[in-house]
Amino acid sequence: MGCVRRSLTLWGVVAAAVLVTACNGDDDGSSSPAGTTPAEQESPTTSPPTTPPTPTSSPSPTPTPTPTPTPEPVMFDADAAFDTIEHLAGEIGPREGTSDAFARAADDITDRFEGLDYEISHVQVPVPAGNSWGVDVGEGESTNVIADPPGFDPDEAHVIIGAHLDTVPQAPGAEDNASGVAVMMELARMASVEAPPVPVRFIAFGAEEPRGEGDDMHHFGSQQYVADMPADQQEALVGMVSLDRVGVAADHVPICTGGTGTTQLRDALIEAAESIDVPAEACENRASDHWSFEKAELPSARLGSVPYEAYHSPDDVPEVVDTDQLDLVGRTMWAWLTSL
Repeated sequence: MGCVRRSLTLWGVVAAAVLVTACNGDDDGSSSPAGTTPAEQESPTTSPPTTPPTPTSSPSPTPTPTPTPTPEPVMFDADAAFDTIEHLAGEIGPREGTSDAFARAADDITDRFEGLDYEISHVQVPVPAGNSWGVDVGEGESTNVIADPPGFDPDEAHVIIGAHLDTVPQAPGAEDNASGVAVMMELARMASVEAPPVPVRFIAFGAEEPRGEGDDMHHFGSQQYVADMPADQQEALVGMVSLDRVGVAADHVPICTGGTGTTQLRDALIEAAESIDVPAEACENRASDHWSFEKAELPSARLGSVPYEAYHSPDDVPEVVDTDQLDLVGRTMWAWLTSL
């Protein structure tokens, strides 16, 4: 319906204003621009801001693993073995089994073993009076120094490597038997770095040298050790090797038994020597601590026994020992230990 103009009173003016508003169709009293709708007015004329994209981080490179270094194989050190010989035969000298010099040597060997983390026990060995290679000697006590790796159980499979620490009264004992002790100590060092498959008990035997004729007056330390072995330990013994006079130069390594028991251990030692191109020869010999074990029907063998002029004399000094021969013996023993 069209809007009609009239003469207005005050109230009419008000009514007219209301009427005009109604005619314009604008509830809030404002007028719309031409050509627009209320919806268009309410919508913003600019696009809403967009959310900035999240920056993409480059993936962290996968670290290249550091290769584990291959450990150097443990090697027998003949020069280190010779140093031991010089100490025992050159600095200490004759070490009769009940003497103060022997006790000093036993203390030094104990310290060496402890420095390699072996567990040490000392067994006192009663020794009778007698005559040792022409020299009268009184009764007394000697010592077996026994060194075991941590956790060692003698009732489980194990081997024994032994070397007698004493000498006859008149000899510095470089070959007889600082050479055997020196090789034993090097093997103990090697075994502390790289444990062989079968645990090793090392024994520095006391009072091996004779104090008279016959077996009862010889090999006192090893005889006592065997006599004290319980049956379970005897059954657990894989083999005992005595290192005795192993340093005089030769074109082979002598590997002996006493000739009454099994040769299985001797043969295995010869096979180990041949596997590393070390010439070895079988022999029979009872003049070392392996004989105490063989008499008890326990597997045993001896390395060493090349004849030499200075045997049991004051001339048995470090100069009679050849480091090449020490090397042949040490490598043979290690080849055997690592093959078990």
